[in-house]
Amino acid sequence: MKKVVFHTLGCKVNQYETEAMEELFENKGYQIADENEIADIYVINTCTVTNLSDRKSRQIIRRSKKKNSEAVIAVVGCYSQVSPEEISDIEGVDLIIGTTERNRIVDLCEEAKDGKVQINIVRDLSLEKEFEAINIDTIREKTRAYMKIQDGCNQFCTYCIIPYARGPIRSRELGNIVEESRKLAQAGFKEIVFTGIHIASYGKDNSSNTLIEVLEEVAKVGGIERIRFSSLEPRLINDEFMKSLVNIGKICDHFHLSLQSGSNSVLKRMNRRYTSEEYKSKVDTIRKHMPNAAITTDIIVGFPGESDDEFEDTISLVKEIGFSRIHVFKYSPREGTPAADYKDQIHGSVKNHRSELLIEHGEEMMKDFNSQFIGDKLSVLFEETSRDGDYIEGYTSNYIRVKSKGDKKILGSIETVKILFAENDYLIADIED
Repeated sequence: MKKVVFHTLGCKVNQYETEAMEELFENKGYQIADENEIADIYVINTCTVTNLSDRKSRQIIRRSKKKNSEAVIAVVGCYSQVSPEEISDIEGVDLIIGTTERNRIVDLCEEAKDGKVQINIVRDLSLEKEFEAINIDTIREKTRAYMKIQDGCNQFCTYCIIPYARGPIRSRELGNIVEESRKLAQAGFKEIVFTGIHIASYGKDNSSNTLIEVLEEVAKVGGIERIRFSSLEPRLINDEFMKSLVNIGKICDHFHLSLQSGSNSVLKRMNRRYTSEEYKSKVDTIRKHMPNAAITTDIIVGFPGESDDEFEDTISLVKEIGFSRIHVFKYSPREGTPAADYKDQIHGSVKNHRSELLIEHGEEMMKDFNSQFIGDKLSVLFEETSRDGDYIEGYTSNYIRVKSKGDKKILGSIETVKILFAENDYLIADIED
């Protein structure tokens, strides 16, 4: 049996798209091999968020060719889309696909195997209007399913290359989303996580449906008990939106709202289009309607020109909001973005110090958030066994990791537990009879 190996870098969208491409190969009789195996085809699904992401992609490309000089090397994804000429210059690359045309990957790889000329089908995305559906029909053995419902971004934050890699916003057709939801439910999934490049833009590309309508229809699918967002734009949040979520009844009380900075002057330089005060009001609106909601976020430290006072603004806002989890990123210039050319680039040691300080605050807030539920009864979707095999683990609707003694047979089910105590970044609980 012919073998294909996938290397996936980057976000949940890339991971979803890799699973869909794996299925295309399996349907043509290929075996999906482990990354360390010798294969006939190597597919590198690239990320281009930072220059480091590009470098990692190049390293994997060269390493794959060394494993089997006769193999087809196919490079797809965001790095391919933004820098196809760079990829073309790497010795051994046979096929270059951007962030469209993934449905053709098997035929193109086989064509590349037979041909002598490198195939490059990367096209300009600036006028792209249609969502390219690349569906997953064969369900892997997991308990939480990711579903891509949107592609593209029109925001153009000054540090971000993704609008150039993914093109303008495009929304997946509602019927297609519901159809995949039914398949997921039939396979035993209880939770669906909606993912995309900018989910808040769903329906704003002249689509006939809104994000709320998508949520309402998927919530009607029997067997689906939870719907979660991978990330949301803060400006989407208002009273009407939150009331709709509460009325739907299956929406998880967990919101990942990227902040990036608590300083209004830094936010303006980032082109984030909201102020720290507006962001805080959005969090207050969420908590008014869902009091136990977890608010997680991304923050960039060391953005060009970020002063000590501007960083202190971020610390102050972080303390005021009390996030349940913070993902901290040290700013890295990305060639091709406006911010890469800004003056006053911040020294690495300053970025490191600010990152460490913010991570410390984040860890304390996570412990405080988790601890407030000690003694409470919560619903947990159990997903896997712990590494030591002593516990089964899962997540609450507000995305707290919970460990409990219990039979592995209940993996994939939602159970009521009583929280006993907090430990590290998770809670220990007893399953209620």
